[in-house]
Amino acid sequence: MADVSGKGVPAALFMVNAKTLIKNRTMTSNNLSTSEIIHDVNNMLCEGNDAEMFVTVWLCIIQLSTGNCRITNAGHEHPAVKVSGQDYSLKTYRHSIAVAAMPDVKFEEHEFKLNPGDSLFVYTDGVTEATDSENDLFGTDRLIASLNKEKDADATALLGLVKKDIDAFVGNAPQFDDITMLCFRYLGK
Repeated sequence: MADVSGKGVPAALFMVNAKTLIKNRTMTSNNLSTSEIIHDVNNMLCEGNDAEMFVTVWLCIIQLSTGNCRITNAGHEHPAVKVSGQDYSLKTYRHSIAVAAMPDVKFEEHEFKLNPGDSLFVYTDGVTEATDSENDLFGTDRLIASLNKEKDADATALLGLVKKDIDAFVGNAPQFDDITMLCFRYLGK
């Protein structure tokens, strides 16, 4: 999951470049850590970045046979995790600065394990920064409450429910950021 700074065509082009570099580096790198992948992409994006754009990135590699996850969070929102039979909660940990903010950054890497029935929910800041007519933010508390209304819903339904809650919260207030969400339920082998 990633979110680029700025708006318009330049931001879109920067994001396409970032996405392509991350995907290619991940797919062609046997056993590189997520921190090494993001380090390499960061250095490539810093070259010639005269517009001083940056991208927040949450990169997770899940070993589907075991549920082991390796994660690098480069300035992105913290994910919500639901352990099977429990509620969603934010999985907070120290994260690194955004990609392309400065060269030669050592990015942090974290590991955790998903067990069958566990779920991940990742999103851009447009979700938590959705604003109502009183300039109140949707925020992480409302997000977690929304996720836990029907916490055992399948991923597609859960995304729809959260979007519905965001829309009800903002009403007719104009929004200035995109809303991107991804939900993943680990079923095991």
